[in-house]
Amino acid sequence: MTVGNGRTVRDLRRENRTAVLQCLYFDGPLSRFSLGPATGLSSGSISNVVAELVAEGLVEEAGSVDSAGGRPRTLLRISPGSGCMIGVDVGETRVRIELFDLTLTELARTERPLGAGATGAHGRYDVGVVVDHLRDGIAEVLDHADVDPGRLLGVGVGVPGIVAGTPEDGAVVHGQTIGWDAVPLERLLRAAVPLPESVPYFIDNGAKTLGQAEMWFGAGRGARSAVVVLFGSGVGACVVTDDLGPGRAVEWGHLTVRVRGRRCRCGALGCLEAYAGAEALLERWAEAGGRPPAGADEEAALTAMLAAAYPDTGAEPDVTALAVLEETAEYLGAGFSDLINLFQPERILVGGWAGLQLGTRFLDSVRDHAVSYALAYPAARVRIEMGTLGPDAVTVGAAILPLADFFARGGRRAGAGTEPVEQASPAWRAALRDRAAQ
Repeated sequence: MTVGNGRTVRDLRRENRTAVLQCLYFDGPLSRFSLGPATGLSSGSISNVVAELVAEGLVEEAGSVDSAGGRPRTLLRISPGSGCMIGVDVGETRVRIELFDLTLTELARTERPLGAGATGAHGRYDVGVVVDHLRDGIAEVLDHADVDPGRLLGVGVGVPGIVAGTPEDGAVVHGQTIGWDAVPLERLLRAAVPLPESVPYFIDNGAKTLGQAEMWFGAGRGARSAVVVLFGSGVGACVVTDDLGPGRAVEWGHLTVRVRGRRCRCGALGCLEAYAGAEALLERWAEAGGRPPAGADEEAALTAMLAAAYPDTGAEPDVTALAVLEETAEYLGAGFSDLINLFQPERILVGGWAGLQLGTRFLDSVRDHAVSYALAYPAARVRIEMGTLGPDAVTVGAAILPLADFFARGGRRAGAGTEPVEQASPAWRAALRDRAAQ
């Protein structure tokens, strides 16, 4: 039966369930009485939807609150144990896997470094090693938390590179900087990971999952437009605006900032990533005469560089390390100015392991350069800040992918190979944006 605008009764029921679930998720606990004005639904619709959700175990009672002159009103909330999600960050130094309940409380985690044993020729990450890490890590977190895989709403995976999809292989990763050329990651995971066929995979760019987490729960809350920058071995960004819906990953690190400049990992000359990514930053320090600690991984080496440039003991700073960092700040500032001029965002937020290490002291210099290079009007209206979710932001954002799809389906589980439902629709985006602004 059609009820208008091409919608069926089934669509209307799903939308009503979605409205109640997202209201309880962002604003709960709430009473049935409060849910009416908060969702715009009638008292009869609220009663029917709540009865369904309670019967299915998705919503539970959470105490009561006094009412004006009447009986206390029962409060309702999302039931944390009614489902769970796995979030995965396939980074360039490690794979991080976390299991969350429905309220995004962490239940278990594991990390597996991507060291020399994970790379093949020319430093390219071996796909088989990464898939093995995910297979073993997913089994580990489920076993640690004693979770039945059948309770999983899905597995979200953030990866470096561009993600496309095909009917045959599902999500396919084009990770040029790590040597992944059309890697059918979803098909490989389905073959390797012993999960029920009904558990869906949601694979997307790591900068996008970082951006989604910061917009839902971090420093992006309340903003109608933002750019969230992932600063790690390389650099990437996620742009969130009304036009782009829940966010779009952009290959910001491969904008040309210097014609005939340094060779980037992607093979081109003069990319921003060839100057501002942590890998390139450490290479430039060594080329200038610096001494990165022998045998250290990128994170430890960057820590040493920052300690040399900004000593806490009152000693003289390492002028070589300081000069390279100051030059990097200018390159990043120029890159930020491109984001400001192109998208005119309200906020630019910095995350990623290298961004967190460099921190607010380094960001002051980046901000000054960004303002000097950008057009005055948009530069005066943007806030450049650190993200607030820390090193787990990519995994949290990855776990949000199945959670958002679950909400968009009205609390119904997706099956393998199903398409997301209305996650990027104007109504869905507006509801999330307005909740985040409160």
